[in-house]
Amino acid sequence: MNDLLSYKHYNGTVEYSKEDACLFGKAVGVKSLLSYEGNSIQELERAFQTVIEDYLADCQERNVQPEQPHKETAIK
Repeated sequence: MNDLLSYKHYNGTVEYSKEDACLFGKAVGVKSLLSYEGNSIQELERAFQTVIEDYLADCQERNVQPEQPHKETAIK
């Protein structure tokens, strides 16, 4: 079993906050802070995909190369 989400070669954690009663995570293998949250696994996955899409769109707007995840964090 894998505990990471995967989208467009980016991976993200899946964590649970008992205090806030929500799921949350962040993209791994990149220096940029790309975080997301949701109340279900489906919401968390959508939020992860949205944060990656927003990050890529922002990089394109600013005409900068998006960070590529470190190879050791990639899911094959």
